[in-house]
Amino acid sequence: MFARRRKHFGTLADKATYATLHTASLATPHLREGLTPAAAGKASRHLRDLLGTAAIAICDSSGVLAWDGVGGPYESNHRGDAKALAAPTLRTGRTAVLGAHDVACGDPQCPIRTAVVAPIVTEERVVAVLLAYSIKSSAALVRATEEVARWVSGQVELAELNRERTRAMEAELRALRAQISPHFIYNALAAIASFVRTDPERARELLLEFADFSRYALRRGGEFTTLADELRNVERYLVLEQARFGDRLKVSLLIAPEVLPVVIPFLVVQPLVENAVRHGLEGTTGVGRITIRARDRINEAEISVEDDGAGSDPEVIRAALSGESGSDSVGLGNVDARLRQVYGDAYGLVVETAVDAGTKVTFRVPKYSSGVHAVSR
Repeated sequence: MFARRRKHFGTLADKATYATLHTASLATPHLREGLTPAAAGKASRHLRDLLGTAAIAICDSSGVLAWDGVGGPYESNHRGDAKALAAPTLRTGRTAVLGAHDVACGDPQCPIRTAVVAPIVTEERVVAVLLAYSIKSSAALVRATEEVARWVSGQVELAELNRERTRAMEAELRALRAQISPHFIYNALAAIASFVRTDPERARELLLEFADFSRYALRRGGEFTTLADELRNVERYLVLEQARFGDRLKVSLLIAPEVLPVVIPFLVVQPLVENAVRHGLEGTTGVGRITIRARDRINEAEISVEDDGAGSDPEVIRAALSGESGSDSVGLGNVDARLRQVYGDAYGLVVETAVDAGTKVTFRVPKYSSGVHAVSR
């Protein structure tokens, strides 16, 4: 009975559906790279399999990005004409069905007699066209070509959104680096200078810590890092701040070892710690305590930074997170925006604070997330 079930798994329609979905899945990674000649070339074979035509071409305003199907003299006869055939659809965005008069070459053995030209559209703009060449046209082929072109449009639009997200994250990161520098560098160098005469060895050690911190903060090694590397840089930062504040700064790190390899956006913990130091200690005379925690939450890691300082008005924090104020909370809105860009709105910062009640900032990250990889250095 089991053997019979395996032998008759699904109807013919089911099998056709699975085959179509599988073929589409093979084209998806290439299309997510955008409509470059390399990506279009890799995807074109799978797109032709979806349509079952003699050949397909993908063209943009510069010419033929990719050709797949009949080769040899047949390809030579038709590839050179593809740009001209694509031009009206590139201009108008309307699907065209071309007959033998427009498409056929002089070779009676050539399997190309007709073509369907469908637009590939992103953001209401025709960026390319898909040409499906066949021995004869049909309403089914026209509809299939339009649907495949529409699906390609969606993948290309996602690729553009990914590029926009990357550009936005890079801009946010550049802004954060610029924001950290004036707040931190002057104070760090002043603290080092204070030890040059009284304790030269301590000054040398602090200078090395400052160099390592700066190298990490200004690196060009990608958008992501591991929590272990981020915490290591936080420790360098705190060594420099403790040189400045002395016994007034007390720090506790409570880190679950299993979350250390988790990949997180670059520079998301250190700005929160810097914010805690500035608003928890500066302007006060007593001892300030900062607690950094990283917990394992099954499929997520939860990171929090808490201080027992002066706290803040929740409305001020809300405005800082939304970018509506000129608050000097170092990087708070920046970090929140980047977390949401990478993981979605459910993964922004959670801030618990009140005047004279300290501040706790918490965020979660998935342990595994598509497209999030640390770059080895």
